[in-house]
Amino acid sequence: MEATGTDEVDKLKTKFISAWNNMKYSWVLKTKTYFSRNSPVLLLGKCYHFKYEDENKLLPARSGCTIEDHVIAGNVEEFRKDFISRIWLTYREEFPQIEGSALTTDCGWGCTLRTGQMLLAQGLILHFLGRAWTWPDALNIENSDSESWTSNTVKKFTASFEASLSGEGELKTPTVSQKETIRRYSDDHEMRNEIYHRKIISWFGDSPLALFGLHQLIEYGKKSGKKAGDWYGPAVVAHILRKAVEEARHPDLQGITIYVAQDCTVYSSDVIDKQCTSMASDNTDDKAVIILIPVRLGGERTNTDYLDFVKGILSLEYCVGIIGGKPKQSYYFAGFQDDSLIYMDPHYCQSFVDVSIKDFPLETFHCPSPKKMSFRKMDPSCTIGFYCRNVQDFKRASEEITKVFF
Repeated sequence: MEATGTDEVDKLKTKFISAWNNMKYSWVLKTKTYFSRNSPVLLLGKCYHFKYEDENKLLPARSGCTIEDHVIAGNVEEFRKDFISRIWLTYREEFPQIEGSALTTDCGWGCTLRTGQMLLAQGLILHFLGRAWTWPDALNIENSDSESWTSNTVKKFTASFEASLSGEGELKTPTVSQKETIRRYSDDHEMRNEIYHRKIISWFGDSPLALFGLHQLIEYGKKSGKKAGDWYGPAVVAHILRKAVEEARHPDLQGITIYVAQDCTVYSSDVIDKQCTSMASDNTDDKAVIILIPVRLGGERTNTDYLDFVKGILSLEYCVGIIGGKPKQSYYFAGFQDDSLIYMDPHYCQSFVDVSIKDFPLETFHCPSPKKMSFRKMDPSCTIGFYCRNVQDFKRASEEITKVFF
């Protein structure tokens, strides 16, 4: 009877924490995020400028976009589609119980694991789909009727984003028929992309069998002295992700590995060794590598001298984002505008989705609206991620990253 009573108390605590987090963070999700039409927006190496409708017009001097950047001018919808296509992983509730605990939610403690998952997911998207890929249904997400979204919040989010752009007029989103429940894919290539899109998301499902799901990450975290319910820092998560990829036995994942820098130092020879299957291998045998660099950008607070460094990192096509946030609140940083960082927030608690079911719903794995945060509020402890497809790509990335440092 005592054990049963304890279980009931734990379940009550879990429900209370979930309700509290949703009350605390849902209003943040509903809050408008303001974007300027006069400043470029950088998102994981892509540059968007909302002001110019004519692609032949030159961007203003010192706009932040260079000739080498992938500049997309005057198209808010392209930015929205690109942002929404990134995989969003948040708190979940009512998933299978985590072994060794009574927990069926990560609400209140799993945010850094979630941002780590988002960074890894972006690396896998680059690996299998490429940076140019966007989800064909991204702009349809406002019609989601998933029970995880209440009071038409998704529709409000997308509308508020477009309304938030300062300047003349309001940009419209094409209306999509609610009867369109099944997308017809135009060719085999598009179908293949959608298969990998679903496959990548399924690897992050909240079940013990998911390769990079919460249950597995917690298991790998035990070697670092962590357990379910603990708070995980960005550096610890970097090593957990490395272990998870190393242990993955899926045939699709044999061509990718993770390298974690020690003391903010990346040793090129060590990275290349991880990429090559043998000393005699040529480039056809190279493995792709995700490089994770845990860093501290200041003392108790982030040193503002690092602002240009962070901007430079997020401007690189090799960047897969930053595991960072505010103190004790982890965010996935994916871009910036002016001195504000663009991020995805994992703190909204959503219902468990069984990704083993064919055609499981995708809407709750894509964030409909970007958020911004002043760089000054950033916690100094973070982990930076890069993706390199092969050894030659790593060498090119090293040159670009060196330019950012110096």
